[in-house]
Amino acid sequence: MNKLAEQIRIVLVNTSHPGNIGACARVMKNMGLRNLYLVAPEQFPNVQASAMASGADDILANAVVVGDLATALEGCFRVFATSARKRRIRDQFLLPPDAVQIALPLAEQHKIAFVFGRERTGLENQELAQCEYQILIPTNPQFPSLNLASAVQILCYELYMQAFQHRSNHSQNIIQQKKTSSRQSIHDELSGHDALEYYFQHLEKTLSKIGFLNLKQSPQIILKLRHLYQRAQLSQNELNILQGILTATDKIYTQNKKS
Repeated sequence: MNKLAEQIRIVLVNTSHPGNIGACARVMKNMGLRNLYLVAPEQFPNVQASAMASGADDILANAVVVGDLATALEGCFRVFATSARKRRIRDQFLLPPDAVQIALPLAEQHKIAFVFGRERTGLENQELAQCEYQILIPTNPQFPSLNLASAVQILCYELYMQAFQHRSNHSQNIIQQKKTSSRQSIHDELSGHDALEYYFQHLEKTLSKIGFLNLKQSPQIILKLRHLYQRAQLSQNELNILQGILTATDKIYTQNKKS
């Protein structure tokens, strides 16, 4: 788990109670994780966070505090958002074991993030849109509210348990993986989170410029487009082609405006 622990981030967004931050740090240390990112926490550092950490003070001391989610996700290859309820914009959800099964092989070579939202309201749609996958943690419909540290515990436990299984299977799979990778060109590699975010920004600007997109009138369109491209699992080569289409569109639009 030590190597994988360096690749995995736990990201808490706008946490209101400092005790919850400390409890999450304790959970992380229990399960061998150490990379904690805090997005605009309401109170941190705080004595209550240290008290609830109960020996995981090193996790708190090394926590990275940033002002927005995009900054917390910089350098990540794939991002998993957690939610206790379904959102209309998503039509596919992963259960925690399935999400971890996807994440662990990727974490062998890439940075991976698991994002947790506010205690009362969770993640907003704009924040969910920045994540390639959404994890649905099943709960009792009559009492669906899940404590933040409990949600973190569920994911960290799955990571810890599956990491050992993944390690035992790794030696059996490594020969096959090498054969597969030798047949693939670099252009077949999946595009990373940062490259996708850059494309989404370019796409939004271009669609607004040509008059297709009006965010005030149709704010859900760009969110649905994000989900469409995330679901497609684009390779870097495919993303380069799409970027080229946007660049050519920008050029033609600019030329037509001048003429």
